[in-house]
Amino acid sequence: MAATSSIPARTPGFKITVLGSGTSVGVPTVGCHCAVCNSTDPRDKRLRPSILVSYGGRNVLIDTTPDFRTQALRINLERLDAVIFTHSHADHIMGLDDVRPYNFRQKGQIPIYASADTMAAIRRSFLYIFDETKKESNVPQLATNVINGAGFDLFGLEFLPIPVLHGSASIYGFRFGGAAYLTDHSAIPEASMDRLQGLDVLFLDALRHKPHPTHSTVESSVKTVEKLAPRRAFFTHISHDLAHERTESLLPPNVRLAFDGLELVVEGSEAA
Repeated sequence: MAATSSIPARTPGFKITVLGSGTSVGVPTVGCHCAVCNSTDPRDKRLRPSILVSYGGRNVLIDTTPDFRTQALRINLERLDAVIFTHSHADHIMGLDDVRPYNFRQKGQIPIYASADTMAAIRRSFLYIFDETKKESNVPQLATNVINGAGFDLFGLEFLPIPVLHGSASIYGFRFGGAAYLTDHSAIPEASMDRLQGLDVLFLDALRHKPHPTHSTVESSVKTVEKLAPRRAFFTHISHDLAHERTESLLPPNVRLAFDGLELVVEGSEAA
């Protein structure tokens, strides 16, 4: 099913909650005893990367990480209205089964949105959800929506897919109102940069200082912030190479590291 929308006349204000700011293995990393993994700074405890966008009594989740149940319990998430996926890697989809309690509470399906490739991978990974056999126990009740690059409306807020490169793979970040969330990217095409002008809040991948074939570095993401000039920028998908306090001390004033539990408010605006 293709996602369709009509752009609302006004963009509502919303709250962003960072559910996880860590890389694919999280921080602390299993079996690691480095300074960051042993840190007592709570900002150095990072679950897998995801955010929640809340407005008008609705909650839209971007990515269901393997930590989703823990993330939902931590913020006392009572309602879930839609899930958007950036791509199909395990650290972004493997918590999907944990939406079931919201099916029970809300007595209905939860719509999910993803590119055709990502949706196909989700169907393969969770075959028991989508096959036609009679189920002996409960499985997530989902309404699938394939997105193709066009913006789509969710409860009065437009979500615009932003193509980015994750190594050789093309995946999506998303812009919504005055905010954009770009995780897992090694490069941002120029056409996508054009879609990221005039932002209040920008989230960017910044794995570490050392170059990585599929992720942006702190230095590369600082350069992206300089080009786009958002009012506020936050780096996410952070590895155990980066200690929160020390890394922040080296960043420009409008750039911070995201951390689990961070909440940001973005004001609404009239359409141009």
